[in-house]
Amino acid sequence: RMLVILLMGFSSGLPLLLGFSTLSYWLSKEGVSLTAISGLLAASVPYSVKFLWAPLIDQARLPVFTALFGKRRGWMLAIQMLLAASIAALGFGDPSEGIAYIAAMALVVAFLSASQDIVIDAYRIDILDDYEQGAGAAMTQTGYRLGLLIAGAGAIALADFISWSLIYGLMASLVGIGMVAAVIAPEPAAS
Repeated sequence: RMLVILLMGFSSGLPLLLGFSTLSYWLSKEGVSLTAISGLLAASVPYSVKFLWAPLIDQARLPVFTALFGKRRGWMLAIQMLLAASIAALGFGDPSEGIAYIAAMALVVAFLSASQDIVIDAYRIDILDDYEQGAGAAMTQTGYRLGLLIAGAGAIALADFISWSLIYGLMASLVGIGMVAAVIAPEPAAS
């Protein structure tokens, strides 16, 4: 269970920098003004207000996904599929044509990432006993930091060798780590 939580933490940390720091670096290299780049910080709003839709995710069931994987894992997989697609779509943005598309996709990535965080946190709380919660939080943070490292330093290091669309495609494929974790994870007992 702790390995699954580590992998889910990785999937949770990966999208954060792709929509902010790494994206800012990419746009600055493409000559986008600092004013426009700083305006993209508005895309971080979903992380601050995710409590608004957390009850919906906690109570609602996705028909096909819940039937196949259970409520928590079903939500996790559905969100991760959309998250991977939106990260890849973000990478197809062209800063020379304006940043409206990129800003919209950064907002979608942030919304889906915040939603994934809701489900992963709920899963961790449901699956672990009280005495395991500290270790579970540590595993989540370790995975989260690894995700940040890959999406930050890893992506920027690759920028010298491959295009940004390929980098974002590669990062989108790494969301698959969280998908594998969701598939192999046990579904928590219904409360």
